[in-house]
Amino acid sequence: MDQRPNVINTEIGLNRFLTKMYGWMAAAVAFSGVIAYLGATIWRPAVMTFLSQGRMSIWVIFIALFLFMIFGQKAALQNPTVSFLMLFAFSAFFGITLSSVFMLYSTATIAGAFFSAASVFIVMSVMGVTTKRDLSRIGNHLIAALIAMVVVSVINLFFLHSSAVTFFFSIIGIVIFAGLSMYDTATMKRLYLNYGDQVSETGLAIQGAFSLYLDFINLFQYFLTIFGWNRD
Repeated sequence: MDQRPNVINTEIGLNRFLTKMYGWMAAAVAFSGVIAYLGATIWRPAVMTFLSQGRMSIWVIFIALFLFMIFGQKAALQNPTVSFLMLFAFSAFFGITLSSVFMLYSTATIAGAFFSAASVFIVMSVMGVTTKRDLSRIGNHLIAALIAMVVVSVINLFFLHSSAVTFFFSIIGIVIFAGLSMYDTATMKRLYLNYGDQVSETGLAIQGAFSLYLDFINLFQYFLTIFGWNRD
């Protein structure tokens, strides 16, 4: 029996899924950029007040959105509307917190960091799509490294106050999130191939877009730290 039609249908479905995932991710990044720009210009007084006086509120909002993301994941996979709201709530939140970027850095620095992050992300994500390897072990190591880095970064933030440590961990962060870009892409490809017919394809694509969005935003922030350091 000829299995080629099934192979072709699988490839078409996968390409459609990846197009949706990257499309939603790009839309979320663009939305964050627009919000960040507005926050640095038209909404600047309100954003400055919020960022300077509402630090506790920022953490509360972030934790609430993160918990909603974790516990609402199953519902989101069945309901694209929930996935959509989760993705753009996060992208709006990060857009506001990134408003300070447009206030502190030059356009050249922001552009350099953005295109560097985009280049690394594209290369690693393509590798995630094309690789035949099981990346589960690599993913576990990357997540463990990320947790360790976050712990040390918090210690540095509150106790050490070392700009050298911040710069060093920016380099480490780029390595970690470059790897996670590949791992998350490969994971979403595997999830689609295994469970794509059991959940909403659009919901799954938006969930994947959320993971890749976080990878890209973190790459951008770490590159921005390095580019800003070089200009200081």
